Amino acid sequence: MTSHLEQRSARRRTLGMLFAAAVAGALPGAASAQSAKVVRIGYQKYGTLTLLKGRGTLEKRLAAKGVTVKWTEFPAGPVLLEGLNVGSIDFGTVGEAPPIFAQAAGANLVYVGNEPPSPGSEAIVVPKGSTIRTLADLKGKKIALNKGSNVHYLLVRALEKAGIDYKDVQTVFLPPADARASFERGAVDAWVIWDPFLAAAEKQLGARVLADGTGLVSNHQFYLAARPYAEAQPEIVRIVIEELAKVDEWGSKNIRDVTAILAAQTGLESSIVELAAQRYSYGVKPVTPEVIREQQKIADVFAKLKLIPKPIVVKDAQLAFKL
Repeated sequence: MTSHLEQRSARRRTLGMLFAAAVAGALPGAASAQSAKVVRIGYQKYGTLTLLKGRGTLEKRLAAKGVTVKWTEFPAGPVLLEGLNVGSIDFGTVGEAPPIFAQAAGANLVYVGNEPPSPGSEAIVVPKGSTIRTLADLKGKKIALNKGSNVHYLLVRALEKAGIDYKDVQTVFLPPADARASFERGAVDAWVIWDPFLAAAEKQLGARVLADGTGLVSNHQFYLAARPYAEAQPEIVRIVIEELAKVDEWGSKNIRDVTAILAAQTGLESSIVELAAQRYSYGVKPVTPEVIREQQKIADVFAKLKLIPKPIVVKDAQLAFKL
């Protein structure tokens, strides 16, 4: 039976889609967006795109070409890809699962790059006083997570490791802010979440990590573009990837400066950002056949569990040419 929290979350997702559609309707159509002198980037509260925004180097590089950058923050990957699909943004970053859900729903997107594996940047956490000590203890428990986000696959793999059927836990699908509120008041037994929300739960709530992604998932961070935009503006997409690579290289050697920039960009405490930054993996790369195979494995698992409406071929979401 659908809980009140799930109903509220569903209403919020619907409103989010309507908002994205409204934004798209207020913008130029797909054809004009492809030739417009602007690149619209969707980012989340943390990560290399947020760092790139804070550094301002992309704006300087593109200004020479008469191209401006418009940034839009999204609370999680699924709604970001909804924005990409309806045409309100051209480029964005998400974890492993959102592109699979989006592709299964018919989104016309393409993979253009990824960060190295970062399994420690997501985890299943429980309250500090919880009696849950092992993954096996999750059987029958109520677990909060953002449906279709990278942590969705982490939960599937963790339950598999513990010998628990997916249907033998109660999943409560909530965006991070609502999930944290439910976690704090004890309405759920566990929460599957990513940084910096994970770091904030550890630092502010004393949340205990039951298991992170180590040995279970790769947790790649992907960069995706709307296919029409990538095909019409490959040079702009290539420049964005190049600037991400530069800021990644700089960031890997300057964690304190990264912490300062991200704390200013996100409004989070420096101690929280520093913890998250220390376990982040830096170094954007082209999407390789090996990474696509990993994505296909995730897609096949989701199809088997009927979490997506149909099986997909992940490589269909690759560009037909190199940037």
